[in-house]
Formats: sequence, C-alpha cells, structure tokens
Amino acid sequence: MVSISRRALLTGGAAVAVTGAVGVGGWVAAPGSVKYRIKEELGLNPDPYVPDVPSGLIQVERVASEAMGEVRLFTAVPDGFGDGAGLPVLVVLHGASASVDDFAGFGFGQFATAIAQEGLPMVLAGTDDGPNGWLPDGVVDPFRMLTDELPGWLAERGFAAERRGLWGWSRGGYGALAFAETHPDWMRALALFSPALHEGDDLVRGLDPLADVPVGIWCGDDDAFLDGAKDVAAHLPRPAEVESYGDGGHTRQYWNGQTMPMLRWAGANLAS
Repeated sequence: MVSISRRALLTGGAAVAVTGAVGVGGWVAAPGSVKYRIKEELGLNPDPYVPDVPSGLIQVERVASEAMGEVRLFTAVPDGFGDGAGLPVLVVLHGASASVDDFAGFGFGQFATAIAQEGLPMVLAGTDDGPNGWLPDGVVDPFRMLTDELPGWLAERGFAAERRGLWGWSRGGYGALAFAETHPDWMRALALFSPALHEGDDLVRGLDPLADVPVGIWCGDDDAFLDGAKDVAAHLPRPAEVESYGDGGHTRQYWNGQTMPMLRWAGANLAS
C-alpha cells in the first residue's frame, strides 16, 4: 500500500475553521479551500496539470436511458488506439460543480493518452448525474443506469465493458462509494477523490461489502472532507491499496495533480 502522510495545514499561524457545509440527499457540499481562495485572490494558483500529449478520440453522444431519461455519454479513447475496441473502461462520476461538458477541458483525453503511453491503455467514460447527484431520488435512478444500461452502451462501442473501474470526485466520490456498497461486484477498482462526506457519515457504517474491492483514496490536506476520507479508510474491511493525503484543497488543481498516479493504480487493476 502507498501511504502519504498528511502535511501540516498551517504553520506559525491561526487555524481557520470552515463551517456551513450544506447537506443535500445524503451528501454535503464542500466549502472551497481557504488556501485556494487566498491564492486565487493573489493570482498565485497555477493552471491544473494536463499531460502534454495529444487527445485521441473524444465523443459526446446522446443516449436514451429508461433510468435517467436522455443522457450524454462522454468517452475518451487514447491517441493511437482507434475507436478503443477491446480496451477496459474507467467510469467517471463527476462532482457537483462539473458536467460532461467539462471533461475535455479537464484534460481527460490527454490523460487517457498519457496512461496508454505508459502501457496501461483504457477508455475514460461518464455521463451527467441527476437532480440528486448520483443517488436515486424516486424519479431518476443513476444506480440503475450504471447497472442496467451503461455496460451495454460501452459494449456496443466495442470496449471491454466487463473490465471496468469506477472513479468519482467530491459528490461523485460520495455517489461512487454509495454505489459500491450495494454493487461491489460491478467494479474491479474504486478510486475516490475527496469524497463529499464528513467523519461519522452514515455511509461509512456499511463498507463491509467492499472486502474484495481494491480501493484507492486521494484527498488534499486543505480539504474540508479530509477527515471524512480518512474515516472511509478506517472503516474499510481491508486496508485501502492507496491512501494519499497530499498538499492541496478541494480543487481541480489538486485532482488533476493526482490523476496520473490514480490511473496507474486503476490501470493495473483493469489490465487483465
């Protein structure tokens, strides 16, 4: 297991308390990182890391879903792999402030190519969520879409849909964990970036079904959900294969900076 110790949040100054997180349907929305907002005001935040490689085939298609209504399906095939036939898939559950429209701008096409160049080719694929995020709300059912429809859509496009992992950040991390609790056999790896829960969340009480699921957890040390991420790790029925608590906040800068390490780990689990 790779473990990265938490760095000191503040040194030689007063700690800042962050309050006011809002609960919606079982997940909570994160306040922005204090350090990030200060750096933003000072113009010190770098652009998020994106590999300096070409994108391959990126497509956004509209597909009919009985569980969700019409949804948009994003797929990114690495450069040099044609239409991605036979490649495993890492399914992406986005956070509350993102949508499929943002995936190309986040560099998912370049990330797919970069990890393929390291010998771990895969397709990144995802859809938009529903009004209640990735949780069923009685009208739409993202869980049923993931189980009953998405594998078929991926197989129709020639991907190795049975070799799939799940990656979510923020609200998508919460949804990915909730889905994994009830459908642990669906995925070969579960990657969580800054899952939107706090320490003591009811969700961490039901992690026993993940006994056979490889789990990786990444969260910045200036993230309001750091204690929640560590609580998930503490309640897993077996240790997480990766726990990484590095320098950063609840930001795209932090998440993009961790994407290549995550893809290396996920790709190893999807390789066979």
